[in-house]
Amino acid sequence: MTPPPSAQAAGQHGPGEWVLLSYRLPREPSTPRISVWRKLKRLGVAQISDGLVALPADARTREHLEWIADEVTDAGGNATIWFARPATLAQERELAAQMAAARAAEYAAVAARAGQAAEATEPGSAAALAALRRLRAELRRIARRDYFPPAERQHARAAVEALTTGTPAGDAAAEPSPPVPTSQETPQP
Repeated sequence: MTPPPSAQAAGQHGPGEWVLLSYRLPREPSTPRISVWRKLKRLGVAQISDGLVALPADARTREHLEWIADEVTDAGGNATIWFARPATLAQERELAAQMAAARAAEYAAVAARAGQAAEATEPGSAAALAALRRLRAELRRIARRDYFPPAERQHARAAVEALTTGTPAGDAAAEPSPPVPTSQETPQP
């Protein structure tokens, strides 16, 4: 992810800006709470505490959290959008590591499913092509919420693409992940 425009203009080397959503929903009915929770999960938010989530700040993440805030208020709850910077780079790295670990687990699951599909199908068969389409779509969904790409991302991509040739992708998942960069150090995926 590129640094927020305010950090670029200021030439800042500290923590980047994050957009936070503080929200509270009534317990009943539970449907709006479940809907909000699912949407936040799809966005890949960092859960700071109960009712407080964060994403690296950019126009897209702000807009998504604003939509969810509107949904919360429409359901009779309270929601506020905040912009903030972690006090230290260590705190920002901790948030980024939490988010990267969640994406790493998702990528590992895709790589495992690709391996299973490769073992169960012939390269180029209708079943292999259907698995390829399904797994590519899953990779795209994960990439939309992948703000701090882990090493497992490349392994999952290689495992999925190996379905086209039938050659194994290798065991890149066994390699340790590199340190998680901050929001200012991470290139856009």
